Amino acid sequence: MIERDGYGQFCPVSMASEILCSRWTTLVVREFLCGSTRFNELRRGLPKMSPALLSKRLKELEQSGVITVTRSANGITDYQLTAAGEELRPLIIGLGNWAQRWMESRLSLKNLDPSLLMWDMRRSLDTRRLPTRRCTIQFLYPELSAAQKSWWLVVENGKVDLCNFDPGYDVDLLVEGSLRSMTAIWMGLTTIRQETDAETLKLDGDRVLARDMQEWLGLSVFAKTPRMRA
Repeated sequence: MIERDGYGQFCPVSMASEILCSRWTTLVVREFLCGSTRFNELRRGLPKMSPALLSKRLKELEQSGVITVTRSANGITDYQLTAAGEELRPLIIGLGNWAQRWMESRLSLKNLDPSLLMWDMRRSLDTRRLPTRRCTIQFLYPELSAAQKSWWLVVENGKVDLCNFDPGYDVDLLVEGSLRSMTAIWMGLTTIRQETDAETLKLDGDRVLARDMQEWLGLSVFAKTPRMRA
């Protein structure tokens, strides 16, 4: 275990908190649990975390036995959860379920982040419900700056690529609406049908893709958790 100033208590909760409760650490573990194994993948899921702080947290997690680090001869570094790290899965998911159940939705929707939303979509898309041919879906958030308003998901051969620049393919479906509306859909706070009926979301293009969007979108792992507060 990493040695550093802590709470000075023998209680296991205290000892675990010394490792996991520093800023950003639980979110780094969340990214590993979502399948990230490379530094740049972790950065995509943690767009507001500085690279220097991410490097520091990775070193701490390695020293604490939560992850292992493998460096190949060609300079590629891979990070993997250890058995101890994998055992954190129900704890991290439990934290998310608790927040989804008990925290007010208006608080969740104050923390809008297009980079995280689109990266989360990219890794959760149900490609089995999409055409076998190459499929390009553009998301447009008109209220955002030019650098963040347009995103593309390109699905081909079961793989999903995320671009925030035009990949040059014909768009099969254009999804246009506010970032707040799309985030609320992703978190299970509303549905595509409700947002399109309210005219806060517009789908233009392939009718089958538009019709089935609620199914292939995948939604957040926490979306099905029933809420106890409005």
